[in-house]
Amino acid sequence: MEEIPIEKYHGVMVVGEVRDGRLQKVTLELTSKGRELADDLGDELMVLLPGVDVERFSDELFEYGADRVILVEGEEFKYYNTGAYTKAVVEAVRRYLPSVVLYGATLFGRDLAPRVAQRLKTGITADCTGLSIDKEKGYLLQTRPAFGGNIMATIFTPNHRPQMASVRPGVMPLGEKVTGRRGVVERLKIELTEKDLFQKILAVVKEVDEGVPLEEADVIVSGGRGVGRKENFKLLEDLARELGGVVAGSRVAVEKGWIPQERQVGQTGKTVSPKLYIACGISGSIQHRAGMENSKVIIAINTDPDAPIFSIAHYGIVGDLREVLPALTERIRRLKEE
Repeated sequence: MEEIPIEKYHGVMVVGEVRDGRLQKVTLELTSKGRELADDLGDELMVLLPGVDVERFSDELFEYGADRVILVEGEEFKYYNTGAYTKAVVEAVRRYLPSVVLYGATLFGRDLAPRVAQRLKTGITADCTGLSIDKEKGYLLQTRPAFGGNIMATIFTPNHRPQMASVRPGVMPLGEKVTGRRGVVERLKIELTEKDLFQKILAVVKEVDEGVPLEEADVIVSGGRGVGRKENFKLLEDLARELGGVVAGSRVAVEKGWIPQERQVGQTGKTVSPKLYIACGISGSIQHRAGMENSKVIIAINTDPDAPIFSIAHYGIVGDLREVLPALTERIRRLKEE
Protein backbone atom coordinates (compact mmCIF):
# COMPACT_ATOMS: atom_id res chain seq x y z
CA MET A 1 0.00 0.00 0.00
CA GLU A 2 1.31 3.47 -0.89
CA GLU A 3 2.62 5.36 2.13
CA ILE A 4 0.43 8.29 3.17
CA PRO A 5 2.25 11.57 4.00
CA ILE A 6 2.21 12.47 7.70
CA GLU A 7 0.56 15.82 7.02
CA LYS A 8 -2.57 14.00 5.78
CA TYR A 9 -3.29 12.66 9.29
CA HIS A 10 -5.56 14.73 11.54
CA GLY A 11 -7.62 14.22 14.68
CA VAL A 12 -7.74 11.82 17.61
CA MET A 13 -9.44 8.41 17.59
CA VAL A 14 -10.40 6.40 20.66
CA VAL A 15 -10.99 2.68 20.13
CA GLY A 16 -14.02 2.00 22.32
CA GLU A 17 -14.70 -1.17 24.27
CA VAL A 18 -18.09 -2.74 24.97
CA ARG A 19 -18.19 -5.85 27.12
CA ASP A 20 -21.26 -7.79 28.22
CA GLY A 21 -23.45 -5.10 26.71
CA ARG A 22 -21.81 -2.35 28.78
CA LEU A 23 -19.64 0.52 27.60
CA GLN A 24 -16.45 0.20 29.62
CA LYS A 25 -15.50 3.13 31.84
CA VAL A 26 -11.99 3.24 30.34
CA THR A 27 -13.59 4.30 27.03
CA LEU A 28 -15.14 7.34 28.72
CA GLU A 29 -11.83 8.10 30.45
CA LEU A 30 -10.01 8.01 27.11
CA THR A 31 -12.75 10.07 25.48
CA SER A 32 -12.25 12.75 28.14
CA LYS A 33 -8.48 12.73 27.62
CA GLY A 34 -8.90 12.54 23.86
CA ARG A 35 -10.99 15.73 24.01
CA GLU A 36 -8.08 17.56 25.65
CA LEU A 37 -5.60 16.26 23.08
CA ALA A 38 -7.88 17.09 20.16
CA ASP A 39 -8.37 20.64 21.49
CA ASP A 40 -4.60 21.10 21.75
CA LEU A 41 -4.24 19.90 18.16
CA GLY A 42 -7.21 21.95 16.95
CA ASP A 43 -8.75 18.75 15.52
CA GLU A 44 -11.80 16.55 16.02
CA LEU A 45 -12.24 13.62 18.39
CA MET A 46 -13.57 10.34 16.98
CA VAL A 47 -14.64 7.23 18.88
CA LEU A 48 -14.61 3.93 16.99
CA LEU A 49 -17.17 1.59 18.56
CA PRO A 50 -17.37 -2.06 17.43
CA GLY A 51 -20.18 -4.30 18.69
CA VAL A 52 -23.87 -5.06 18.44
CA ASP A 53 -26.54 -2.44 19.19
CA VAL A 54 -23.87 0.09 20.22
CA GLU A 55 -25.48 3.26 18.85
CA ARG A 56 -27.21 3.65 22.24
CA PHE A 57 -23.85 4.68 23.74
CA SER A 58 -23.38 7.57 21.30
CA ASP A 59 -25.08 10.26 23.38
CA GLU A 60 -22.88 9.54 26.41
CA LEU A 61 -19.74 9.61 24.27
CA PHE A 62 -20.78 12.98 22.83
CA GLU A 63 -21.36 14.34 26.33
CA TYR A 64 -17.81 13.34 27.29
CA GLY A 65 -16.33 15.10 24.28
CA ALA A 66 -16.63 13.03 21.09
CA ASP A 67 -17.33 14.92 17.87
CA ARG A 68 -17.92 11.79 15.80
CA VAL A 69 -18.91 8.23 16.77
CA ILE A 70 -18.10 5.58 14.18
CA LEU A 71 -20.14 2.40 14.60
CA VAL A 72 -18.87 -0.96 13.39
CA GLU A 73 -21.82 -3.29 13.96
CA GLY A 74 -22.42 -6.94 13.24
CA GLU A 75 -22.67 -10.31 14.97
CA GLU A 76 -18.96 -10.87 14.29
CA PHE A 77 -18.27 -8.00 16.69
CA LYS A 78 -20.55 -9.13 19.53
CA TYR A 79 -17.54 -10.60 21.36
CA TYR A 80 -13.93 -9.56 20.98
CA ASN A 81 -12.37 -11.42 18.06
CA THR A 82 -8.74 -10.67 17.23
CA GLY A 83 -9.01 -10.94 13.45
CA ALA A 84 -12.30 -9.09 13.05
CA TYR A 85 -11.41 -6.23 15.39
CA THR A 86 -7.93 -5.81 13.94
CA LYS A 87 -9.34 -5.46 10.43
CA ALA A 88 -11.99 -3.01 11.63
CA VAL A 89 -9.49 -0.71 13.34
CA VAL A 90 -7.00 -0.88 10.47
CA GLU A 91 -9.68 0.01 7.90
CA ALA A 92 -11.04 2.79 10.11
CA VAL A 93 -7.57 4.31 10.47
CA ARG A 94 -6.94 4.11 6.72
CA ARG A 95 -10.27 5.80 6.01
CA TYR A 96 -10.27 8.54 8.64
CA LEU A 97 -6.46 9.01 9.00
CA PRO A 98 -6.35 10.00 12.69
CA SER A 99 -3.02 11.38 13.88
CA VAL A 100 -3.52 9.81 17.34
CA VAL A 101 -5.16 6.49 18.28
CA LEU A 102 -5.84 5.57 21.93
CA TYR A 103 -6.66 2.16 23.44
CA GLY A 104 -7.50 0.96 26.93
CA ALA A 105 -4.70 -1.24 28.30
CA THR A 106 -7.21 -4.01 29.03
CA LEU A 107 -7.05 -7.61 27.81
CA PHE A 108 -8.89 -6.27 24.75
CA GLY A 109 -6.44 -3.43 24.08
CA ARG A 110 -3.29 -5.37 24.91
CA ASP A 111 -4.15 -7.94 22.26
CA LEU A 112 -5.49 -5.52 19.65
CA ALA A 113 -3.12 -2.53 19.68
CA PRO A 114 0.15 -4.29 18.74
CA ARG A 115 -1.55 -6.16 15.89
CA VAL A 116 -2.90 -2.91 14.47
CA ALA A 117 0.52 -1.28 14.90
CA GLN A 118 2.18 -4.09 12.95
CA ARG A 119 -0.26 -3.81 10.03
CA LEU A 120 0.01 -0.04 9.89
CA LYS A 121 3.80 -0.13 10.35
CA THR A 122 3.76 2.28 13.26
CA GLY A 123 4.52 2.07 16.98
CA ILE A 124 2.54 1.65 20.19
CA THR A 125 3.48 2.90 23.65
CA ALA A 126 1.78 0.69 26.23
CA ASP A 127 0.58 1.49 29.76
CA CYS A 128 0.98 5.27 29.54
CA THR A 129 0.45 7.28 32.71
CA GLY A 130 0.50 10.65 30.94
CA LEU A 131 -0.43 11.97 27.49
CA SER A 132 0.06 15.49 26.16
CA ILE A 133 0.69 17.35 22.93
CA ASP A 134 3.86 19.12 21.81
CA LYS A 135 1.97 22.07 20.35
CA GLU A 136 4.92 23.26 18.29
CA LYS A 137 5.45 19.98 16.42
CA GLY A 138 2.10 18.26 16.95
CA TYR A 139 3.69 15.19 18.54
CA LEU A 140 1.84 13.02 21.04
CA LEU A 141 4.04 12.90 24.14
CA GLN A 142 3.56 9.49 25.73
CA THR A 143 4.82 9.12 29.29
CA ARG A 144 5.21 5.76 31.00
CA PRO A 145 7.36 4.08 33.69
CA ALA A 146 10.58 2.47 32.47
CA PHE A 147 13.43 0.41 33.94
CA GLY A 148 11.25 -1.25 36.53
CA GLY A 149 9.45 1.96 37.36
CA ASN A 150 12.62 3.77 38.46
CA ILE A 151 12.29 6.49 35.81
CA MET A 152 9.50 8.01 33.76
CA ALA A 153 10.18 7.99 30.02
CA THR A 154 8.49 10.30 27.52
CA ILE A 155 8.20 8.78 24.05
CA PHE A 156 7.14 10.38 20.78
CA THR A 157 6.75 9.18 17.20
CA PRO A 158 8.17 11.72 14.73
CA ASN A 159 8.29 9.64 11.54
CA HIS A 160 5.16 7.44 11.50
CA ARG A 161 1.41 7.82 11.82
CA PRO A 162 -0.82 7.23 13.57
CA GLN A 163 0.76 7.82 16.97
CA MET A 164 -0.69 5.09 19.22
CA ALA A 165 -0.81 4.63 22.97
CA SER A 166 -2.65 2.51 25.51
CA VAL A 167 -3.71 3.61 28.99
CA ARG A 168 -4.78 1.47 31.92
CA PRO A 169 -8.30 1.86 33.32
CA GLY A 170 -8.40 4.37 36.16
CA VAL A 171 -5.30 6.33 35.13
CA MET A 172 -7.03 9.18 33.28
CA PRO A 173 -9.68 11.09 35.25
CA LEU A 174 -13.18 11.32 33.87
CA GLY A 175 -13.76 14.78 32.43
CA GLU A 176 -16.76 17.00 32.94
CA LYS A 177 -19.89 15.69 31.27
CA VAL A 178 -21.65 18.27 29.09
CA THR A 179 -25.32 17.29 29.10
CA GLY A 180 -26.99 17.66 25.73
CA ARG A 181 -23.76 17.87 23.73
CA ARG A 182 -24.20 16.14 20.37
CA GLY A 183 -22.13 15.06 17.39
CA VAL A 184 -22.16 12.98 14.22
CA VAL A 185 -22.93 9.24 14.09
CA GLU A 186 -21.51 7.27 11.18
CA ARG A 187 -21.53 3.59 10.27
CA LEU A 188 -18.49 1.83 8.84
CA LYS A 189 -19.15 -1.45 7.04
CA ILE A 190 -16.35 -3.99 7.36
CA GLU A 191 -16.33 -6.92 4.95
CA LEU A 192 -14.89 -9.95 6.73
CA THR A 193 -13.56 -13.12 5.11
CA GLU A 194 -12.73 -16.56 6.49
CA LYS A 195 -9.12 -15.41 6.60
CA ASP A 196 -10.08 -12.55 8.93
CA LEU A 197 -12.08 -14.88 11.20
CA PHE A 198 -9.23 -17.26 11.98
CA GLN A 199 -10.60 -17.55 15.51
CA LYS A 200 -14.07 -18.86 16.31
CA ILE A 201 -15.79 -18.31 19.65
CA LEU A 202 -17.53 -21.54 20.59
CA ALA A 203 -18.70 -20.52 24.04
CA VAL A 204 -18.37 -17.69 26.54
CA VAL A 205 -17.73 -18.83 30.12
CA LYS A 206 -17.95 -16.09 32.74
CA GLU A 207 -15.88 -16.09 35.91
CA VAL A 208 -17.61 -16.24 39.26
CA ASP A 209 -18.58 -12.70 40.24
CA GLU A 210 -16.31 -11.56 43.08
CA GLY A 211 -17.88 -8.17 43.51
CA VAL A 212 -17.15 -4.78 42.01
CA PRO A 213 -14.13 -4.70 39.66
CA LEU A 214 -11.12 -3.04 41.29
CA GLU A 215 -11.06 -0.23 38.73
CA GLU A 216 -14.65 0.74 39.60
CA ALA A 217 -14.46 0.41 43.40
CA ASP A 218 -14.88 3.53 45.55
CA VAL A 219 -13.17 1.92 48.55
CA ILE A 220 -10.22 -0.50 48.43
CA VAL A 221 -8.59 -2.17 51.43
CA SER A 222 -5.24 -3.52 50.23
CA GLY A 223 -2.73 -5.81 51.91
CA GLY A 224 0.96 -6.49 51.45
CA ARG A 225 3.81 -8.46 53.00
CA GLY A 226 3.03 -7.02 56.43
CA VAL A 227 -0.30 -8.88 56.56
CA GLY A 228 1.82 -11.89 57.46
CA ARG A 229 -0.32 -14.75 56.21
CA LYS A 230 -3.40 -15.54 54.16
CA GLU A 231 -5.66 -15.97 57.19
CA ASN A 232 -5.03 -12.36 58.23
CA PHE A 233 -6.72 -11.12 55.06
CA LYS A 234 -9.96 -11.86 56.94
CA LEU A 235 -9.24 -8.65 58.88
CA LEU A 236 -9.11 -6.70 55.60
CA GLU A 237 -12.29 -8.37 54.37
CA ASP A 238 -14.16 -7.40 57.54
CA LEU A 239 -13.14 -3.76 57.18
CA ALA A 240 -13.94 -3.69 53.46
CA ARG A 241 -17.39 -5.13 54.14
CA GLU A 242 -18.20 -2.40 56.66
CA LEU A 243 -17.01 0.29 54.24
CA GLY A 244 -18.78 -1.20 51.21
CA GLY A 245 -15.43 -1.76 49.53
CA VAL A 246 -13.31 -4.53 48.06
CA VAL A 247 -10.05 -6.22 49.02
CA ALA A 248 -6.85 -6.01 46.95
CA GLY A 249 -3.16 -6.56 47.49
CA SER A 250 0.41 -6.01 46.40
CA ARG A 251 2.52 -8.23 44.15
CA VAL A 252 4.00 -9.95 47.20
CA ALA A 253 0.52 -10.89 48.41
CA VAL A 254 -0.22 -12.44 45.00
CA GLU A 255 3.11 -14.30 44.84
CA LYS A 256 2.48 -15.79 48.27
CA GLY A 257 -0.97 -16.97 47.19
CA TRP A 258 -2.84 -14.77 49.65
CA ILE A 259 -5.04 -13.11 46.99
CA PRO A 260 -5.79 -13.88 43.31
CA GLN A 261 -3.76 -12.13 40.62
CA GLU A 262 -6.77 -10.20 39.30
CA ARG A 263 -6.86 -8.36 42.66
CA GLN A 264 -3.28 -7.08 42.40
CA VAL A 265 -2.66 -3.32 42.44
CA GLY A 266 0.54 -1.91 41.00
CA GLN A 267 2.64 -1.54 37.90
CA THR A 268 2.24 -5.23 37.01
CA GLY A 269 -1.37 -5.34 38.25
CA LYS A 270 -4.35 -2.98 38.16
CA THR A 271 -4.25 0.82 38.28
CA VAL A 272 -6.95 2.21 40.57
CA SER A 273 -8.13 5.63 41.75
CA PRO A 274 -10.80 5.03 44.41
CA LYS A 275 -12.21 7.61 46.80
CA LEU A 276 -10.48 5.76 49.65
CA TYR A 277 -7.43 3.43 49.54
CA ILE A 278 -6.32 1.79 52.79
CA ALA A 279 -2.83 0.26 52.49
CA CYS A 280 -2.27 -2.40 55.17
CA GLY A 281 1.26 -3.71 55.67
CA ILE A 282 2.38 -2.33 52.29
CA SER A 283 5.83 -0.74 52.27
CA GLY A 284 5.04 1.40 49.22
CA SER A 285 7.53 0.50 46.49
CA ILE A 286 7.44 2.71 43.41
CA GLN A 287 5.89 -0.18 41.48
CA HIS A 288 2.95 -0.36 43.90
CA ARG A 289 2.55 3.41 44.13
CA ALA A 290 2.25 3.61 40.33
CA GLY A 291 -1.00 1.68 40.62
CA MET A 292 -2.74 3.64 43.39
CA GLU A 293 -1.15 7.06 43.97
CA ASN A 294 -4.06 8.85 42.26
CA SER A 295 -6.49 7.67 44.95
CA LYS A 296 -8.48 10.57 46.44
CA VAL A 297 -7.63 9.66 50.07
CA ILE A 298 -4.87 7.25 51.10
CA ILE A 299 -4.60 5.77 54.60
CA ALA A 300 -1.45 3.78 55.39
CA ILE A 301 -1.11 1.29 58.25
CA ASN A 302 2.42 0.00 58.85
CA THR A 303 4.71 -0.88 61.75
CA ASP A 304 7.66 0.88 60.05
CA PRO A 305 7.40 4.67 60.48
CA ASP A 306 9.89 5.12 57.64
CA ALA A 307 7.93 3.05 55.08
CA PRO A 308 7.77 4.88 51.71
CA ILE A 309 3.96 4.53 51.65
CA PHE A 310 3.73 7.27 54.29
CA SER A 311 5.24 9.79 51.83
CA ILE A 312 2.08 9.71 49.70
CA ALA A 313 -0.48 8.87 52.40
CA HIS A 314 -2.94 11.54 53.53
CA TYR A 315 -3.24 9.78 56.90
CA GLY A 316 -0.80 7.35 58.51
CA ILE A 317 -1.13 4.92 61.38
CA VAL A 318 2.08 3.42 62.79
CA GLY A 319 1.00 0.17 64.36
CA ASP A 320 0.27 -3.55 64.02
CA LEU A 321 -2.57 -4.04 61.54
CA ARG A 322 -3.74 -7.04 63.58
CA GLU A 323 -4.63 -4.59 66.33
CA VAL A 324 -5.53 -1.55 64.23
CA LEU A 325 -7.91 -3.19 61.75
CA PRO A 326 -10.26 -4.90 64.28
CA ALA A 327 -10.47 -1.66 66.28
CA LEU A 328 -11.17 0.38 63.15
CA THR A 329 -13.77 -2.11 61.92
CA GLU A 330 -15.56 -2.12 65.26
CA ARG A 331 -15.55 1.68 65.45
CA ILE A 332 -17.09 1.98 61.98
CA ARG A 333 -19.68 -0.66 62.84
CA ARG A 334 -20.74 1.30 65.92
CA LEU A 335 -20.94 4.57 64.01
CA LYS A 336 -23.19 2.92 61.44
CA GLU A 337 -25.46 1.57 64.19
CA GLU A 338 -25.72 5.02 65.75
